[in-house]
Amino acid sequence: MSDHQNAPVAPVAAHEPPYYAVVFTSVRTEGDHGYGETAERMGELVKEIPGYLGEDAARTPGELGITIAYFRDLAAIDVWRNHQEHRAAKEYGRAHWYERYTLHIAKVEHSHGFERSDGSEPERGGRG
Repeated sequence: MSDHQNAPVAPVAAHEPPYYAVVFTSVRTEGDHGYGETAERMGELVKEIPGYLGEDAARTPGELGITIAYFRDLAAIDVWRNHQEHRAAKEYGRAHWYERYTLHIAKVEHSHGFERSDGSEPERGGRG
């Protein structure tokens, strides 16, 4: 079992813009084929990349997976893209894990968040 299954559900905190979001949307093949173990390893490795800010991930009942990784700058994304273990995992993934995927890199120019802290209903009005 991964620690992610026991972790509280929470989105990545808002960061001071600008920064970048790498959006990876995929449809998986049948079976695990080592995916879970490799995904956990990639999750550990990416945290070591200077400029990595966090990641949000979800999978729909129809098996569409969406992972959004946030990075301070394009240089950090480039370091992750060229990381030797990550490159090997991507190659293996194309051969075994994915029916199809898309990758988008977007510059985040606005970011804010909300967290209920006292159990009361949020006030209406205002922006965001």
